[in-house]
Amino acid sequence: MSPKLSWVLGLAWAVVAVMTQAADTAAMGVSATVLSKSNCKFPNGSIALAFGAIDPSSSSSAIASTSTTFTCGGTAATATFLITQNGGLNNAGGNRLQHATVPSAFLPYLLTMTPTTGAVAKSTAQTVTITGTIAPADFKQAVAGNYADIVILTIAP
Repeated sequence: MSPKLSWVLGLAWAVVAVMTQAADTAAMGVSATVLSKSNCKFPNGSIALAFGAIDPSSSSSAIASTSTTFTCGGTAATATFLITQNGGLNNAGGNRLQHATVPSAFLPYLLTMTPTTGAVAKSTAQTVTITGTIAPADFKQAVAGNYADIVILTIAP
């Protein structure tokens, strides 16, 4: 090997050694969001579910029902939807109404929706029925007065 070549190779190794000692690494997150070919929406406005007056001597569950519509759009001919609820403002393992003036008093209730999932045609209004149930065991000893909760319904996509 010629002295000139040895000198060039030695210099190259020196540069590599310096670069190796000065090198550092960094983690880089890479992400992407693929948009759905469908989008479903509830109409503007609020939905109300009112139990009304509940007689604590009743042996029957207090039941309230309401309905709302939703429509799916997008580029797909049909949309597969999923409706969920967040458990409400007073969620503690389930939906609970909170007393208006006694903040430590709660009234548990069960919230069901029909349907919660399915496939629907694009641009066709669909109805979802929402039912609330309060068991007699939960209201028999409840503090008298007004109770309320706010539940967020989410529809995807």
